[in-house]
Amino acid sequence: MFSDCSRHAWALTAFSGPDSEGSDPHQLCCSSSLHEQEEKMGYLYHMRLSDDVLLDVMARFQAEMVKGLGRDTNPTATVKMLPSFVRSLPDGSEKGDFLAVDLGGSQFRALEVKVFNDGRQSSQLESKFYPTPKEVIQGSGAELFSYVADCLSDFMESRNLKHKKLPLGFTFSFPCKQTELEEGVLLSWTKHFKARGVQGTDVASSLRKALQKHKDIDVDVLAMVNDTVGTMMTCGYDDPRCEVGLIIGTGTNACYMEEMRHIDLVEGDEGRMCINTEWGAFGDDGALDDLRTEFDRELDLGSLNPGKQLFEKMISSLYLGELVRLILLKMTKEGLLFNGKVSAALLTKGKIEMKHVSAMEKYKEGLSNTKEILTELNLFPSEDDCIAVQHVCTIVSFRSANLCAAALAAILTRLRENKKLLRLRTTVGIDGGLYKTHPQYPKRLHKVVRRLVPNCDVRFLLSQSGSAKGAAMVTAVAYRLAAQRKQIDAVLAPFVLSLETLRDVKNKMRTELEYGLKRETQDRATVKMLPTYVCGTPDGTEKGKYLALDLGGTNFRVLLVKIRSGRRRSVRMYNKIFAIPLEIMQGTGEELFDHIVQCIADFLEYMGIKGARLPLGFTFSFPCRQASIDKGTLVGWTKGFKATDCEGEDVVDMLREAIRRRNEFDLDIVAVVNDTVGTMMTCGYEDPNCEIGLIAGTGSNVCYMEDMKNIEIVEGNEGKMCINTEWGGFGDNGCIDNIRTKYDKEVDEGSLNIKAKVSDQKSIPRILFSSFSFSFSRVLQETVKELAPRCDVTFMLSEDGSGKGAALITAVAKRLHNIGQK
Repeated sequence: MFSDCSRHAWALTAFSGPDSEGSDPHQLCCSSSLHEQEEKMGYLYHMRLSDDVLLDVMARFQAEMVKGLGRDTNPTATVKMLPSFVRSLPDGSEKGDFLAVDLGGSQFRALEVKVFNDGRQSSQLESKFYPTPKEVIQGSGAELFSYVADCLSDFMESRNLKHKKLPLGFTFSFPCKQTELEEGVLLSWTKHFKARGVQGTDVASSLRKALQKHKDIDVDVLAMVNDTVGTMMTCGYDDPRCEVGLIIGTGTNACYMEEMRHIDLVEGDEGRMCINTEWGAFGDDGALDDLRTEFDRELDLGSLNPGKQLFEKMISSLYLGELVRLILLKMTKEGLLFNGKVSAALLTKGKIEMKHVSAMEKYKEGLSNTKEILTELNLFPSEDDCIAVQHVCTIVSFRSANLCAAALAAILTRLRENKKLLRLRTTVGIDGGLYKTHPQYPKRLHKVVRRLVPNCDVRFLLSQSGSAKGAAMVTAVAYRLAAQRKQIDAVLAPFVLSLETLRDVKNKMRTELEYGLKRETQDRATVKMLPTYVCGTPDGTEKGKYLALDLGGTNFRVLLVKIRSGRRRSVRMYNKIFAIPLEIMQGTGEELFDHIVQCIADFLEYMGIKGARLPLGFTFSFPCRQASIDKGTLVGWTKGFKATDCEGEDVVDMLREAIRRRNEFDLDIVAVVNDTVGTMMTCGYEDPNCEIGLIAGTGSNVCYMEDMKNIEIVEGNEGKMCINTEWGGFGDNGCIDNIRTKYDKEVDEGSLNIKAKVSDQKSIPRILFSSFSFSFSRVLQETVKELAPRCDVTFMLSEDGSGKGAALITAVAKRLHNIGQK
């Protein structure tokens, strides 16, 4: 019989830092002697991780998460942060019969899940386990998926389901790149799987092909999920707060709900999506080399995937038993255990498994279990040997829980920061044999997590039904969302334009452009094709200081632009943004321009240049009929502006009068330009080939350089002039009524300019700009390429806005004026 001292010593030494709980001096004496042994051995002491080390691991993992989410950094990230395309948790309205299969652990599982919409979120589950023979999981891919299909067919036979067509969710617990919920390309095998010809292929498609060979079953693979996602969905059905899934078993991994705006790999900014972190590969780039021991490196070299899944190899049950064996082997060779006598069993890889480690760490019978296990390995331990071996098991499994806690704490911190909360309340769904069967693991994990993130109130919810039920729940949610999607698609159908329809719109626009350019049809044209009197683009010789104003939205911007020519050619800008209150936007014209001049005065004061008479360019983003580059008569307000006594007036004269009224400074107003013209000039400074300016924002418009010979409303045939199309008015004559929906008409009727600007921001462009801005540029470029195949177009984003363009136009106008004087 072991002494009380012996019985407690291992337990006391298992905990580091704040976890250590003192008892009587006699016990502490035994504990300290083991500590001394650890320090002498060095390698064992190195496996103890302090809270400072764990906080550092947490910070490293947070950095890896950000890297994995970024489009440019993901290719080199070890933590791949794979989008799962699961966008919604169960809401209780799911119902129906579903199948699920679960492949990834030591056993394969098939399930039938019945989900009831009875107000209680209830479900029934029937399942059957099948072995995963080594010759199958390390054979060919075809054999593996054929085996899965055979097992599912057997399960359906046993459940009398072969006569029914059923949707299926596929839990596949390996790193996969997904572009849809129902497909996934295997990136790499992990754990003990190594089937040939599967890596780089769509595993859901492989399962479908295998199932199609069974003519007696009708199964539709609707969703493919990682086991972590399945765990989160299983627990999420019982607890709506669950937004993290965690697996600690044969392998280890975690998933969580991330904000779409942070996921560069998937289009869209709205809502959330579940991210499969694939954290098992954390450290594959050397990020954890300072924490890995000689035993970790030896275990890795002897594994099926050397250099891969290094974090997983420090945590999961597949490897912890082998780590213990390697440590005991070295201790024995150094004469610290078993009188230095090594048995054949201790030399044999895989002889100590996780089940042995768990048994040796049991609270009451742990030491007797230890003696029995070691005896079976022909090691014939003494009492001290058993205490030391139990201590090694505790150190190894405690390190596992510590590392897992640090990475989980990083995820919880990200969730809290995403929600901008001082304190987070959430639930973590957990599954996996190590967590379920190890007697101390859950308690250790929970305690360390709460210590690392004290501002997170975490509930740990054990998945009673496993991750496969979650795959069925994902399928059920997909079914629910598909029904909702059908309704949404019906509503949005009128907004989907065929290529034929777009070609018709293109031809109608071409006609309206020509009407606007001709003298006899310009008055009745809806696309006004207004001359801007901008006849040149920057040539690199422009220089000097210029003031620029930018008016066109709810904010007004004043800029000082310094242009340098020659070899040190550059543009430097200083600007300040001022708000324009609604009462000013819709007050009198005098109030509006007085407010503008007040903002200019504030800016000049701010920059210390109130006494300088600078040339000024005025970006005025509303339809103007220009008689020269510095004269622009407002045709009509758009975008919510409605200031009185402005339409039909020269806006440059109104600005000059407001400056005179204030009588504090004077400016040389050289040019008034539309924001599209300013955008074209801004980009033209960087790329001389730029000859079109496009605005797609609060409003929409375009300008381009037209041959003078085609502009009948301006004298002269030589050279080019920039034309401000004012294409927002396209359709005001009813020519595109066939594509206007009832929603467009309703928006129009509630606007400030009813029956005007039909194709401006109130029609389809508005929907695209506000809801799908992330994909707008891609759709635009693809459609232009389709409709104008003979045009090689480069789309260049204006980084500095149209205000810089107004200054450049002013500089070009000054340059051309000086040339004219000479």
